[in-house]
Amino acid sequence: MTRIDMNSGGTAVSVRGLVKHYGETKALDGVDLDVREGTVMGVLGPNGAGKTTLVRILSTLLAPTSGEATVAGYDVLRQPRQLRRVIGLTGQYASVDEKLPGWENLYMIGRLLDLSRKDSRARADELLERFSLTDAAKRPASTYSGGMRRRLDLAASMIGHPQVLFLDEPTTGLDPRTRMEVWDEVKSMVGGGVTVLLTTQYMEEAEALASELTVVDHGKVVAGGAIDELKARVGGRALRIRPADPLQLRPLARALDDLGITGLATVTVDVESGTVLVPILSDEQLTAVVGAVSARGIVIASITTELPSLDEVFLSLTGHRAGAPQDSVPTHDREEVAV
Repeated sequence: MTRIDMNSGGTAVSVRGLVKHYGETKALDGVDLDVREGTVMGVLGPNGAGKTTLVRILSTLLAPTSGEATVAGYDVLRQPRQLRRVIGLTGQYASVDEKLPGWENLYMIGRLLDLSRKDSRARADELLERFSLTDAAKRPASTYSGGMRRRLDLAASMIGHPQVLFLDEPTTGLDPRTRMEVWDEVKSMVGGGVTVLLTTQYMEEAEALASELTVVDHGKVVAGGAIDELKARVGGRALRIRPADPLQLRPLARALDDLGITGLATVTVDVESGTVLVPILSDEQLTAVVGAVSARGIVIASITTELPSLDEVFLSLTGHRAGAPQDSVPTHDREEVAV
C-alpha cells in the first residue's frame, strides 16, 4: 500500500465525514478536520463531546462507522500498521507498566517499535534525561508521583520519533507546576517539527499551546480557526482604560456609566490595575466612549482593546462550559480495534 503524498498541502491530519455510532448514540457525527504540519491543533469540548473517540480513531485504536481519515499520509483504516510507526499517543491516564522501572518501560517500547537494542537503550536514556527522570530510572513506575508518571507516559509516546503526536487531555489532574513542565515539552516537540493534536478542557492550556482550535459538541464540529478569529466571531470587546491620575479612576467609571451605551453590561473598576473596563459591542460605541472621556477633560494614560476570553467563546458557541458533562458514550465496544 502506497503512502499518500503530503508535501503539496502540508497537512499532517485530514478527516472527512468521520462518524462513530455506539448503538443509538452518535459519538461522532460527520467530523471534518485538518491539522497543518508542525502545529498544535487544540480540540475543545465538554465531557462526552467525542474528543477521545476522535483520538482513538486517528490512532487506529477504534474503527469508525464511516468516513475517511489520513494521518502523516497514511490511511487510518487501510494502513494502520504503517501509521502506528509514525505516531505517538498519550491518553488521559498513564499507560506505562507500573511494575517495571521507568527505564525498562521505555526500552521495552523501543524494542516493540523495532529499534535495535543499542538504539532502544540510547533513546531510553535520552528521554529520561529530557523529562528529568534519570534519578528515578531504576525505580518501579508504581513509586512515581502522578506528575512523574505523566512525564514517563509522554516520554513513552516519543520513543519512536513520531511525526504526529496525539495528546488526549495530557495534564488532567496535574499540579500547575507539572502542567507547565508538560507544556514546555510539547512546545519543544513542535519546535522540532512534530505535529500535535491536543484535546483539552483547560482554556489556559489551549491558549498556551494551540495555534488553531476545533470546537466539538455532541459529536459535531461547531467552530474552528485561530483563537483570535474565534474570539472575533463571537463578537463583543472590552476597552481597558487607565487614567493618568489614579484619583480619576472612579469619576471616569461614573462618567462612562452615565453614557448608557453598553446595554445591560456594567462598567467595572479594577483598582489593582488602576483601570476601568468598558464592554462595547460596536465601533460606534468605542467612538462614543473615547469622546466622553475627552469631553470630561480626563487625561488617559492608555486604552487597550480586549477580546472575549476563550472560556467565554466556548460558552457562546456551545451554551455550556468546556468541563460541563454531557451524556456519556456507552462503554461497550470501546475496545474495538481497527485492523
